[in-house]
Amino acid sequence: MHLPNALIEAKSLEKDLGDRKWISQNISYAAVVGVKWCVLTNGDEYRIYNAHAEVDVDEKLFRKVSISDSNSTILIDTLILLSKEKMHGRLLDELWKAHFIDRRVRLAFDSLLGEDNGPLLRAICKKATGVTHSEARAALKRAKITIDFPVPKVPEQFAAPSTPPAARVAPKTEVAAARKKVGKKDVGTLAALSEATLSNLIAAGLINVPLEVERIYKGVKLQATIQPDGRIAFGGQSYDSLSTAGGMARKTVIGSPKGRPYPQTNGWTFWQFRDPTTGQLRELDSLRQQLLASK
Repeated sequence: MHLPNALIEAKSLEKDLGDRKWISQNISYAAVVGVKWCVLTNGDEYRIYNAHAEVDVDEKLFRKVSISDSNSTILIDTLILLSKEKMHGRLLDELWKAHFIDRRVRLAFDSLLGEDNGPLLRAICKKATGVTHSEARAALKRAKITIDFPVPKVPEQFAAPSTPPAARVAPKTEVAAARKKVGKKDVGTLAALSEATLSNLIAAGLINVPLEVERIYKGVKLQATIQPDGRIAFGGQSYDSLSTAGGMARKTVIGSPKGRPYPQTNGWTFWQFRDPTTGQLRELDSLRQQLLASK
């Protein structure tokens, strides 16, 4: 019996596939079925995720396209990736590797542009004779410099097994099993967990915004603010998840691990708020569990 190559989950057309609850649910089902690649679609938009990538949920996204998008080349190439022929072999893995490296290089380049006395500035001054550090720094601030990578095309010919087995997506029975059990959590818990978002906690009155959150991390007090739109403000930037904000906060203390823009962090257990009744610090996860209990 051949293992499934992908799990495809379809939502109704009006659903916003950018909602983290749908993304987390799709990836969770894929993990249970045991497939690396999963697809989330509403009939128009298609999102391909690498469920096994050891990165935060947002970074698991490999590619997204829409049938209504005018860029037909990228659309066709992406749909070809989901064909039976291309699901075998190393094509998706090779394209993911290039995508992953390109993203890291772009982030590293952006970081170098932001360093006031970094190696990029020193290299510029060495090449640009007579230009001082302050002059080069001012020039970089005036410049509009970005680095981006085009979406790679699917090659016309790609090595595949000589006798490939028939490809298939996860059958309904396996998806049903995934819905019944994800780890030790039944589907009721999974569904409730996907609903326990910051926006829903705010709507339920469990979080009064703006809410100041904090954490003493390695002796450093880190502070952020949960905003009315459910985003988290930290260090002058706004993030769409507690985990990303937590990772960026930890980065200011310990830096980034190799190959990652920031340390992987569970924002729900990292950030704490001061209970208005007791005055004690509590993890934000306690509010999420409170919402789960009410459901």
